[in-house]
Amino acid sequence: MLDNLKKILNEDQDPKAIEKITAKLDNLLMSNEEVGYIAVQKKPAVNMFPDSIVVTNKRIILCKPKNLGLSMEFIDYDWDDIGASFVKEGILGADFTFSTKSDLTHTVDYLPKNQARKLYTFAKEQLDLLKHPKVESPVQEQPKADAVIEEPQVIAEAEVVEEVITEEVTNYAEIIPVEHSGYRDEKQFPDDRSGLAELSQDELFEKLQNYKKLLDNGLILQGEYDALKKEILSHM
Repeated sequence: MLDNLKKILNEDQDPKAIEKITAKLDNLLMSNEEVGYIAVQKKPAVNMFPDSIVVTNKRIILCKPKNLGLSMEFIDYDWDDIGASFVKEGILGADFTFSTKSDLTHTVDYLPKNQARKLYTFAKEQLDLLKHPKVESPVQEQPKADAVIEEPQVIAEAEVVEEVITEEVTNYAEIIPVEHSGYRDEKQFPDDRSGLAELSQDELFEKLQNYKKLLDNGLILQGEYDALKKEILSHM
């Protein structure tokens, strides 16, 4: 109530009068009911016991002091019973009038114009909500993901690799040169030897290493390796 009181007060209202009204409203408000605005009369001559009008999100409450301000009479009307609301501004203030669906009319006069306008605005909003209620879209529950059934993994048996006894070659003259064997690596034995000039230093060094591996594996003869090495070094 105190936080909402700060929003209600403005320069045209008496804080003591508002505080007195809100203190009495504490026991009258229903659950989920919030005060939207409070307007207090400001009569031009004597304004000792002014009437006031309270609008909440559920109803309109008329507050009238009785017995020289020692007691107060409360008359309330639900928004469902309100048919329309009006504001009429004059020289000494404004009149706020609302009518019920049972043809009853109530007017609170001598309201500051600013307060009367705010009352009318709040009443208009509440009546519009009744005519066009907000429809909250239902929250759709997301379908639960189906449980993933893990299939048992079949572990393949390791293949047994039989060792083949290789015969050591002692006569290197029997090794067939690569160029006569029908096998050709286009990167190692390019058809155009002049293409070495277009290779970078790193590529030439890589090619020389490849020839060395072929020599170590017995795939080319020493003479062939020396010739290839000489040709590569001429371009480095």
